Amino acid sequence: MKSFARADSGHHSPSLSLLATEPGRALLDYLGSHLPHAPLARGDGHTVIVYPGLGAGAWSTARLRESLVGAGFDARDWGFGPNTGPKASIPDWLEQLRDAVEAVRSETGREVSLVGWSLGGIYAREIGRDAPGLVRQVVTLGSPFAAAPDTTHAGWLYRLLNRPEPGASDAERMKQALPVPSTSIYSKSDGVVPWRGCIQGDGRLAENIEVGGVSHLGMGTNRKVLEIVADRLAQPEGQWRRYAL
Repeated sequence: MKSFARADSGHHSPSLSLLATEPGRALLDYLGSHLPHAPLARGDGHTVIVYPGLGAGAWSTARLRESLVGAGFDARDWGFGPNTGPKASIPDWLEQLRDAVEAVRSETGREVSLVGWSLGGIYAREIGRDAPGLVRQVVTLGSPFAAAPDTTHAGWLYRLLNRPEPGASDAERMKQALPVPSTSIYSKSDGVVPWRGCIQGDGRLAENIEVGGVSHLGMGTNRKVLEIVADRLAQPEGQWRRYAL
């Protein structure tokens, strides 16, 4: 496992062999997540909103949310059903998502952490970028915010759903570090998105963490990933530090 601070160039689609083994590897991660293991880092009860990947819904993040609840967090589904891409223009869609975070912030009186898987992580990052007063930290799992859509094996689904792809200026902005603590978890074994597209730029509050051998579909159930997510979220508010390898 490694931590990187700077993005590499030359993004390429993952190999078809990695893509073909995604379902089997994800199943092993899911089964492995239910085996006995050491307790996760304990949270302080603050709310964590979990965003699913493209084409997925609450069912896909159930194990992740279950683990976070067990670790002492108030983990919630994002509440917008299956993630089929923006349901309005991108600015209007992000405003809807921000409003939902603001409602939770008003309800609880505390800043909210955001955990996003794949496309869901791109949403989470943009909310953290645009509304840092609402967000405690952002954690993404295999989110290709720095990759062109045609380098991911999910690009065809995104186009099938008739959603606009980000423009050049949007793509450049998405690569930049956030004004809130942010952790990008990725794997070079990802068979859906190019791992280099998951690397965020330098920033005092930014980190990139590699977890070896993890499939894209297994990101939300892999035990090591669950451990890292809980560790990141359990940090005392205002005392964020990079992950200790």
